[in-house]
Amino acid sequence: MRFLITAGPTREPIDPVRYLSNRSSGKMGYAIADAAIEAGHEVILISGPVNLDPPPGAELVSVSTSDEMFDAVHERIGDRDILVMCAAVADYKPKQVSKTKTKKRDANLSLELIPTRDILTSLPKQDRQYVVVGFAAETENLEANARKKLQEKNCDIVVANDVSRADSGMESDENEVTILFRDGEKKKISRTPKKIMARELIKIFENVCEKRLTKKIA
Repeated sequence: MRFLITAGPTREPIDPVRYLSNRSSGKMGYAIADAAIEAGHEVILISGPVNLDPPPGAELVSVSTSDEMFDAVHERIGDRDILVMCAAVADYKPKQVSKTKTKKRDANLSLELIPTRDILTSLPKQDRQYVVVGFAAETENLEANARKKLQEKNCDIVVANDVSRADSGMESDENEVTILFRDGEKKKISRTPKKIMARELIKIFENVCEKRLTKKIA
């Protein structure tokens, strides 16, 4: 199968030296890419700035901003069988980017933020030829928020994890997730190293892709 996987954070510039970002380490996305290659699949990995070595065998596309990730996904999704949106793409970016460093002053500073382009909602709604996996990082109402994302963003699968905990999720080597499917099915993977979890997720993704292929042939 041909995977397109996104990983890591994005950085939204404020000025030449400052930016808005998040705590994503990229570990989960990189582990999924590595597991997919281990299982014999072809992988394109679109990655935000991380301190990780790219998985051997993956085609690495390095990006920084949400706009760059948006464009990279749309440029490469055409011949893929599955899109795994594991990256923590910024929801907002500064409306204006200063060309010079903003100097510190005694007065308060306000930034006007505007929504970034949403990659998931920009994908085709009908006759889509690939499976779409979204990730939901939540601090409350995990399943309700993940189910809402599944429906509103037209995903086939949403992998949700609670990022309010310090011992799993963002920046951690371990994770614990709830996986929601379009047909209402739900699965849970208990806390485990991300490398092991990635192998389990790849098996689940393979199964969904195979079911879709069987349905098309029938």
